[in-house]
Amino acid sequence: MSERPEAMPLSGITVVSIEQAVAAPFATRQLADLGARVIKVERPGGGDFARRYDTTVHGESSYFVWLNRSKESVTLDLKADAGRTVLDQLLGGADVFVQNLAPGAAARLGLGAEALAERFPALIPCTVSGYGTSGPWADRKAYDLLVQCQTGLVSLTGDEHASARVGVSVADIAAGMYAYSGILTALFTRATTGVARAVEVSLFEALAEWMSQPAYYTRFGGTQPPRLGTQHATIAPYGAYTCADGKDVLLSIQNEREWAALCDRFLGLPGLAADPRFATGAARVGHRAELNAIVAERFGELGSDEVVKLLGEAGIAHADVNDVGEFLAHPVLSERGRWRDVRIPGGVEVPALLPPVDLAGTAPRMDPVPAAGEHTETLLAELGYARADIDRLRADSVI
Repeated sequence: MSERPEAMPLSGITVVSIEQAVAAPFATRQLADLGARVIKVERPGGGDFARRYDTTVHGESSYFVWLNRSKESVTLDLKADAGRTVLDQLLGGADVFVQNLAPGAAARLGLGAEALAERFPALIPCTVSGYGTSGPWADRKAYDLLVQCQTGLVSLTGDEHASARVGVSVADIAAGMYAYSGILTALFTRATTGVARAVEVSLFEALAEWMSQPAYYTRFGGTQPPRLGTQHATIAPYGAYTCADGKDVLLSIQNEREWAALCDRFLGLPGLAADPRFATGAARVGHRAELNAIVAERFGELGSDEVVKLLGEAGIAHADVNDVGEFLAHPVLSERGRWRDVRIPGGVEVPALLPPVDLAGTAPRMDPVPAAGEHTETLLAELGYARADIDRLRADSVI
């Protein structure tokens, strides 16, 4: 059961968000998890376009269900004067404003950080953009895979035959995480100094930070890390090998002690540990093909259960290469009680993962995923709109 919002860390904090897709909704959902009131402003007649990415969760989008629990949805036409008036009223009572509108759209609507600071000096504005709000690419649209390509991430994934995208929206997730932590920092700063500071995060710069290690490796090594599938580019042996029963199991060697244990207790070749080709980490990477042939041969002699047993007994870190179905049934999630039911539009309840950060004495908020505009009339009534006013806004397609 979700904790009462007033007992939670961000109780009393109101967030207004003009958000769509992944990055900004991920940031605001995490604020909602901690008890913030998140008012999601959507377009009349459809709402956030992520609602229509797919229909796999009882007719709802898997992206939307993931990113939008515990929020209130209000539909507003922000091109209409009446819609802008409602938004200004919402912002007047808000602590945080988050937007990831198309390039230049926030400024045209008077919702840039500087304009907001003049009208709402206590408001913390957060902008999530593609390539920043200044600079040569400020006007470019940016989606997750575009940013994966621009940062060079795609050139590191895949294998020797082809590059590949990362299988989750990693640029969006990175930007959402930095927006979330930036907002928390700004709230702390406002609480301790009284100053509301604007927050800005771009997808490109968020993922650029995550590319720092391969960037250093490339700048100072002269070549970038190779694409090696499940093999680690700079550590060996560190990768997946196929067992006799066809199951892949990944192992990781991090130091010479583990390497010696692998040779002795798993490979049955204790003398291999001192072989000059493999005696150091750099040597093992340099002779990766020869090393992989030795390890792969041993894997091919054993079933996956036996491989896992022997690696465990030798103290070697290892993992089954699971598919998503196996992940869903993972014992760590079930036995640690990491699933909670969340209601989605239509009244169906679906399992959702608890947030990964456990805060002692606090249970996260796990409230329903809203239908588009579900809370519009309630919020307008809170702002003082009479029934006739609300009906007029609906008749004029403002809400």
